[in-house]
Amino acid sequence: MKLLLDTHIWLWSLLTPAKLTRQVAAALENPGNELWLSPVSTWELLLLCHKRRVVLDADPAAWIENALKAAPFIEAPLTHEVALETARVRLPHRDPADAFLVATARVFELTLVTADERLIAARQVRVLANRQRNRRGT
Repeated sequence: MKLLLDTHIWLWSLLTPAKLTRQVAAALENPGNELWLSPVSTWELLLLCHKRRVVLDADPAAWIENALKAAPFIEAPLTHEVALETARVRLPHRDPADAFLVATARVFELTLVTADERLIAARQVRVLANRQRNRRGT
């Protein structure tokens, strides 16, 4: 399976893997799966660090460089075709990062790994949902 990690899934996999469901963790650890990461996620993480919504234990640029060296991600190209595909993406919100991730998944036929309920509900692309069950098992 070819998996495109949403930005938060990428971060959780490195910083707080307990937030990943067993299904998602197993998919990320499966050597038969391709793990893709978009440069949009790098950009989004830099923005989140600048806004202090994410705090890393190192300079964000250095942290990202080290994280990318340590992980076996395939870089999802940010192409003209991807940019044009964003015009066909219909999401209930105006997050440009999400539009680019959905467009990337469509163009390269990837499954988006996300916990974002807005992306899951939008049904714009194949999704591997990271949904935690509540105490009643639902």
